[in-house]
Amino acid sequence: GLHLQAPPTMGMSTRDQAVAARNASRQLQNLSSEDRAALLYAIADALEANEDAIMRENEKDIAAAEAADTESHLLNRLKMKPGKIAQLAAGARQIADMEEPLGRQLSKMKVADGLTLEQVTAPLGVLLIIFESRPDALPQIASLAIRSGNGLLLKGGKEAAKTNAILHKIIVDCMPAFGVARECIVLVEGREAVSDILALHDVVDLVIPRGSNSLVSYISNNTKIPVLGHADGVCHMYLDPNADVAMAAKLAVDSKTDYPAACNALETLLVHKSLIGKGKDGYEAVAAALVAAGCTLHGGARAEKALKLPACPAPRHEYGNLGLTVEIVDDMDQAIDYIHANGSGHTECIITSDKAAAEEFLRRVDSACVFHNASTRFSDGFRFGLGAEVGISTSRIHARGPVGVEGLLTTRWLCRGDGHFVEKDTGVKYTHQKLPLDANLAHKVASGLGWAVGIANAVHLGLMLWKMATKK
Repeated sequence: GLHLQAPPTMGMSTRDQAVAARNASRQLQNLSSEDRAALLYAIADALEANEDAIMRENEKDIAAAEAADTESHLLNRLKMKPGKIAQLAAGARQIADMEEPLGRQLSKMKVADGLTLEQVTAPLGVLLIIFESRPDALPQIASLAIRSGNGLLLKGGKEAAKTNAILHKIIVDCMPAFGVARECIVLVEGREAVSDILALHDVVDLVIPRGSNSLVSYISNNTKIPVLGHADGVCHMYLDPNADVAMAAKLAVDSKTDYPAACNALETLLVHKSLIGKGKDGYEAVAAALVAAGCTLHGGARAEKALKLPACPAPRHEYGNLGLTVEIVDDMDQAIDYIHANGSGHTECIITSDKAAAEEFLRRVDSACVFHNASTRFSDGFRFGLGAEVGISTSRIHARGPVGVEGLLTTRWLCRGDGHFVEKDTGVKYTHQKLPLDANLAHKVASGLGWAVGIANAVHLGLMLWKMATKK
């Protein structure tokens, strides 16, 4: 069986834990891409091999949470459902199979004769992830951190303490075989530790909170460390005059009911005034589908009176359940203004068969994710093909929308010279000539060879056919 022991960082100060994670992350960065991928494969295998032990610890957490009268939606997030371990292992392997994220060339320039400069991708450093209830977030985040060469401090909620502990142990026990210290991923213990770590802006590079609005707001207000995340997920769907009503009903129901507590669930349905009162050919058909799916409709200032709906709590409101606000708008301009005034910049959608209107909506709506004729639930790292996500960002700096490996990277500048000096810019003759990227150059060479071979084959075939024709 798997024996849980005190983690190697137990008893260390939070500062020492963060420093240990940074030092170990440099060992991780020194691994080849193939070795980091192999480490993720080893972790995936270990998760599957220990599935029974993980489930036993999860059941203990669930029993304790039920005894403490934990809210049902938190219990739902806490429970590791059948097939979840296989899904987490598959996610780790998918991340392992991704293109190497580190050291990727972004730009290359000849600054002066013999002096070249390139910009390459690099890890951020040490990440602090604070998450509530969901223990499945731990292996997802760990996989992304390993692939991107980042050190990790993880702080889970006390309700998932046993599940988090066993998942953490399984993951870090795979590391020494690859020459990486277990301290690369630290599971932070203790209630006071969060406030301690939030003060460590000199050794922690990014905080990603995964949880309630109050958690995200608390962290944002109590640290100098950059915070990547979102406090609210107030998502809108706009039904254009040219909406396919059957499609609108299906997508509204999916966006609202697929997982009502998710941040990408629909919260406000904006309806063009021309669709009101058209029965099965308009808003009423969409409303009937939502009600049949168990939704409770509330009215905005205009819809409350016109549709005789109970008033919504506020124009900007995240229900987190099967509640939904409906509001009537005169046109797209009014819909977009409403979204910008009352949205959280997360995910918005337009339902229409008018492609010009759709493109205008996609261009003008200033949110992290903007969709045409697609459920808002697609706003997710796994569904975007990112392998997994560390979170969804509504900030405008660094990363926006679902954040995968790319959002855990920064850049570095590498300069190669041969005794070059500045001397008040008299000692150098600048050329600032953009150079082709190495990878692109190789691609162009291969492409050129392909064309050359193709032309040679065509010429050869042509000569053969000509000879055959002349023999006749």
